[in-house]
Amino acid sequence: IVYLGHTIRAAGSLLLLNRRPIAATGMRPTLSVSGRLTMHLTHLNRECLLHLFSFLDKDSRKSLSLTCHQLREVFLDPRLWNLLHFSSPCQLRRNNFVLGPSLRYLTVCWYSSRVLQVCNIEDWLKSSFQKDICSKHESLVSTFLAHVRHMCPNLLSLILSGCGHITDHDVISTLQSCRKLRRLHLENCVRITDSSLEGVAAHGDSLEEVKVDFCRNITQAGLQAVRERRPGIQLSAEKSADMIPDSKPEEKVTPRRALQKVLQFF
Repeated sequence: IVYLGHTIRAAGSLLLLNRRPIAATGMRPTLSVSGRLTMHLTHLNRECLLHLFSFLDKDSRKSLSLTCHQLREVFLDPRLWNLLHFSSPCQLRRNNFVLGPSLRYLTVCWYSSRVLQVCNIEDWLKSSFQKDICSKHESLVSTFLAHVRHMCPNLLSLILSGCGHITDHDVISTLQSCRKLRRLHLENCVRITDSSLEGVAAHGDSLEEVKVDFCRNITQAGLQAVRERRPGIQLSAEKSADMIPDSKPEEKVTPRRALQKVLQFF
């Protein structure tokens, strides 16, 4: 485990700070071969173990939880999982985290060239190869958000960046289920349109801050509607309403407009 050494050192620091007798916390010291007083990690009480787990990343927490039943119970404690950060949708497949009512802050940020070159292209313009790439991950974030809506009603902050396949339905349904949501940040989410902004106006009773950056299908009209209906929300949209929106297949696109659309990704 990458951070196990840090964990053990942190445990020692906690023991030094704890002025209560060891017997009072349920910790049982043992004598080492050298005759020095030692203590196993599992001799720490639940609160100390939770504190130590909080310093580990998701993979390290999972690895440590596989060593014994006691540490597995600590891993499953919902108090440990008030914040989750994922750097790609594929990480959502790993069974190294716990969803529950304690989750307050959720971030899924995918900074990858694949987002620009594949996911952000309109479906009707994608090649068979591009569609095949998308098919392997296009439902991951939407499915994950469905679990969040069902299990995490106390969510306060949601940040989605580079999630090119989430839809207005995903956003609106999350707003309807997570009524305490205060911060919503959508960045480079190509399928997000003014419908999501309508959802913000209709269901964002607790929202304090909304960002829709580099979402090309957001319009100035949609932004203005939110400002009028929810003046208390701090609303920002970097580049979104100034980008070229998607065109339907039956619409004619002038060569200049098509070139502008290609160049906006570079």
